[in-house]
Amino acid sequence: MTVAFAAALPAGLVAEQENPRIGEVQPAPYARTPSTAQPVDERVRFGQLDELVEQFPPDASFYFVTVTEPRQSILSWWVGRDEPAIEFLTEEQKFGVQTPEQRRVFALESMRSSEQVAQFVALEALGFDVEIVPGDVLVQQLVCLEPGDDGEECLRESPSAAVLEPGDRLLEADGVPLEGVEDLSAVVSAKQPGDLVELRLERAGQGEMTVTVELTASPTEPDRTIVGFVPFDTRRVVLPFEISIDTGRIGGPSAGLAFTLALIDQLSPGELTGGRDVAVTGTIGLDGSVGAIGGLRQKASAVAQTGVEIFMVPSAQSDDDIEAARRAGGDELEIIPVATLEEALEVLESLGGAPVVATAAGGGANATNGGS
Repeated sequence: MTVAFAAALPAGLVAEQENPRIGEVQPAPYARTPSTAQPVDERVRFGQLDELVEQFPPDASFYFVTVTEPRQSILSWWVGRDEPAIEFLTEEQKFGVQTPEQRRVFALESMRSSEQVAQFVALEALGFDVEIVPGDVLVQQLVCLEPGDDGEECLRESPSAAVLEPGDRLLEADGVPLEGVEDLSAVVSAKQPGDLVELRLERAGQGEMTVTVELTASPTEPDRTIVGFVPFDTRRVVLPFEISIDTGRIGGPSAGLAFTLALIDQLSPGELTGGRDVAVTGTIGLDGSVGAIGGLRQKASAVAQTGVEIFMVPSAQSDDDIEAARRAGGDELEIIPVATLEEALEVLESLGGAPVVATAAGGGANATNGGS
């Protein structure tokens, strides 16, 4: 009876965490826990390949890793409170300060961008002709004109905060269709701080609307007039052939490096992994840089449970993050930090993997740290 009672009560009655934004201890009803490590290869699909483009299906796979953040009961809190791979979360730590619609837009946009960048970087490394073109103008966050001393609080927001929200997709500015951020910049460049601009936008859950925004001066470049938001990087890539990666409902950019390596492996001879499965996490930049991600210790535990013995992670993670991941992964899991795609390829080669061979004229492994 006691066990059943504890399983029914929410963990927030006993679990607490400090909210660093406000410096207060709050209930922690959720937990970040290990989820899965899954092969990338079975999710990659190629369109019609040119007769000069050959595919090399590998025997082993690169794995991308996910975490989950379910609501917890008192019983699950009691069982998991001392587990290194369990991290209890407050409402804000799980959901942030965004609406559900904004969170969904952000997660899917991050994953879409991650796929696009991975495709660009992989094909550029192999010498294919790839191009970057403008994408939608999507608001990521609003500009703070005067931050507080703690860096968390904003003492003075830009005027745009009165009418724009994160996740808004801007369609027109003063009647000019916006195909990319450059089009918006061209409209704004002819104006001064204090001038007004009419924006037609699309907001998740509400549809299209028109708002009027007062322009302001950039807090870092006072001579530059801005709308007052930081855009997502929504640029799209134009490839010589179609590639799709089925990510299902998984959001976020943390599989970028795994996608990149899997694509290179499938389009170049030899096995990048040396014939054994390798788990990978980390964002990928257009310059080949590997960025930090969240939930590293939970991902290490998920990899260890899958039985994969090599886990490549971003060296951009803090030392504490990497040490916690090593504890969560156990003695059988080798965790290897990398900073760039080029470094990741060097690590794989040192573990017995095949070197990257250009499959199109003008490319190869030396192009891996390039961008546009």
